[in-house]
Amino acid sequence: MAKILTHPAAAAALLAALAVSAPATASAAPASASSAATSCYGGAVTVSYGDAVEFGPYTTTSRCTDINLRMVGGDAEFVWACVKFTRVGECNYWTKVGRSWKTIATDVKDGSKFTVPLGVDLEGSSAHVQIAF
Repeated sequence: MAKILTHPAAAAALLAALAVSAPATASAAPASASSAATSCYGGAVTVSYGDAVEFGPYTTTSRCTDINLRMVGGDAEFVWACVKFTRVGECNYWTKVGRSWKTIATDVKDGSKFTVPLGVDLEGSSAHVQIAF
């Protein structure tokens, strides 16, 4: 059975002894790739194809090094997506994207302005997507 210290001097002595025998460490654990991906995807925006066919404009941040997209709903089997950087004015390349995260632009500089045009697999299909940047 544990004893409870009721005398203030005894409690202070015990706390002082613990502080000496168990120093605090100041180093932080390095961030893993998994936690970096979580923070990148954690900032994703959700949009619906049908409300628009081109989404944005957005501005990249240091949260992600790439621009990523995935489907999260709708009746489309997949979407076609590209990134249209404001400074260029046209799509980089079209990428077929399903329900898993897919990179649609790599090694993007922080502060880059862009939009994301989308297309669906069949005319009249709907799609809800998330864009992480």
